[in-house]
Amino acid sequence: MPQVAFERIIAAPVAKVFKTVASIEEFQKAIPHITNVEITSEIRSGVGTRFKETRLMRGREASTELEVTEHVQDHHVRLVSDAGGSIWDTIFTTVEHEQGTLLTMVMDARPHKLLARLVTPLIMKTISGAVGNDLDAVKEYCEGEQERQPLA
Repeated sequence: MPQVAFERIIAAPVAKVFKTVASIEEFQKAIPHITNVEITSEIRSGVGTRFKETRLMRGREASTELEVTEHVQDHHVRLVSDAGGSIWDTIFTTVEHEQGTLLTMVMDARPHKLLARLVTPLIMKTISGAVGNDLDAVKEYCEGEQERQPLA
């Protein structure tokens, strides 16, 4: 089962970082190549929220449908998608760190169709780069928000 994992230390409070990765509206603000998000469920946040995310990938738009399957406030959120013959299972975890927040993201791909079993390991390098870019954008977004807040 192919897997990618990344960590970023973000100079922002856990609550801000968690909200950025757990709220699709905030995540869309943080990730510049997400062009559209459509909530497809009656639930708008937390477990059971389903949405369609469209993003630019290699100059073309690609859409993925995702569902929030776990949501523990200020700790972790799990998103699952069945796309391209694989189950994509992503967990964002936030924990307090002496420099702010440690954000960890782990993505597993579980191919369940023959072609996906062949292709998924090959595309993981591309996906890995995109995921790294997403976390860099989250870091920049959260730290930028902190800089704009007035000092007490």
